[in-house]
Amino acid sequence: MPADTYDYDLIVIGSGPAGQRAAIQAAKVHKRVAVVEKKSVIGGVSVNIGTIPSKTLREAVMHLSGYRQRELYGASYKVKSDISMEDLLFRVEHVVKHEIDITRHQLDRNDVELISADAELAGPHEVRLKSLDRSGERVISAAYIVLAVGTSATEPDGFNVDGQHIFLSDDIPHMWRIPKSLAVVGGGVIGCEYATIFAALGVRVILIDKRERLLPFVDHEIIDALSYQMRQQRMVLRLGEEVEHIEVAENDHGEQVRITLRSGKQVTADMALYSIGRTGATAALNLEAAGLKTDGRGRLGVNEHYQTEAPHIYAVGDVIGFPSLASTSMEQGRMAACHAFNVPSHSVPELFPYGIYTIPEISMVGPTEQELTEKGVPYQEGVAHYREIARGQILGDHSGLLKLIFHLETRKLLGVHIIGEGASELVHIGQAVLAHEGSIDYFINNVFNYPTLAECYKTAAFDGINRLS
Repeated sequence: MPADTYDYDLIVIGSGPAGQRAAIQAAKVHKRVAVVEKKSVIGGVSVNIGTIPSKTLREAVMHLSGYRQRELYGASYKVKSDISMEDLLFRVEHVVKHEIDITRHQLDRNDVELISADAELAGPHEVRLKSLDRSGERVISAAYIVLAVGTSATEPDGFNVDGQHIFLSDDIPHMWRIPKSLAVVGGGVIGCEYATIFAALGVRVILIDKRERLLPFVDHEIIDALSYQMRQQRMVLRLGEEVEHIEVAENDHGEQVRITLRSGKQVTADMALYSIGRTGATAALNLEAAGLKTDGRGRLGVNEHYQTEAPHIYAVGDVIGFPSLASTSMEQGRMAACHAFNVPSHSVPELFPYGIYTIPEISMVGPTEQELTEKGVPYQEGVAHYREIARGQILGDHSGLLKLIFHLETRKLLGVHIIGEGASELVHIGQAVLAHEGSIDYFINNVFNYPTLAECYKTAAFDGINRLS
């Protein structure tokens, strides 16, 4: 069917990072684009209850708790002695409002039509819109459709999330007080991030996960360093443990959450955060109308171009699963729109960086030592510790480290893995060298500003070369 017989060239369902980027990319090549968002505000989970609120909350905690200065001024140092949720959320609300305004402005200036409505597929090329006040509905059509609906926190079976004692990660921005103790069920990225954020506030945190290691896709040395830092913050790690039951029980301390583990152990805390993955927000999309199906977690399968089983329908962002990062979601949205409208483009998914905003933060690009070992790739590593770098001393970060992995024979850089202050910024230097297929000799010959954390690259490169000899 000719494109001009449709109402739009592209309809994007969802206004999060993936949907925004898909819409704007299509608009840049003069396509008629509409973005449908069911919430009263735009930006999706990322801006409203996910990435932006959690990272802003983290920054507020880092500042008010005095965490960054503790190595210099002692463990008791704080910027504010009595920190409340109101103190933390004040900063969150300011940043969220700003991001919503920026997003709306970007869509407006690119002539993307924004429609506030519930959306479902009404056919292969049709989308049924139901007004948010339920006053009516209409059907619109497009040559291409992008599903960027994101995810929601997976609901538990067998017990109630009451928003008073037991929370999902999406509920954290609405938490009414800071607990004295918190049990976190689930040691994935979100669980680890919130566990360390609350631990930095002085909350006694118990982290429970059925796996023997946290975040198995991250380099083991980096995770060992994170686990050590968690325990230094008085966190209790219950790894290899499964939750059998959670209930709110009355005891001498009032109402508390009691968690019974399969092993027979019991964990008691003021509050519990249930963070066992996320589920694709696809249940209300009427996917059957276009012949689409999801997996057991509501996620859609796609090919290398982000096309679903219906080639003119694309899916991008968290709804397609790992890695579920805002940065990768944006790129997926851009690539999907480029493919739909035959725009020349190039992307290298294996060079996408990962940022995990635990305290301390983690970032990585390229394969881990474990992955290279499994593939039989000969490699050597070089490590720099922040405590060896003047900037690390100035910042008071004595535990951070940067690891370079390079080919044993060619010295070509293969991967960069960092834990410590500024890791998610610092990783981009290594990402650029990887993209140009450079060797660690680049870091030896390059001059870095002094004092900076970037000097870690030169120190790690020298360490690696010394290990060769």
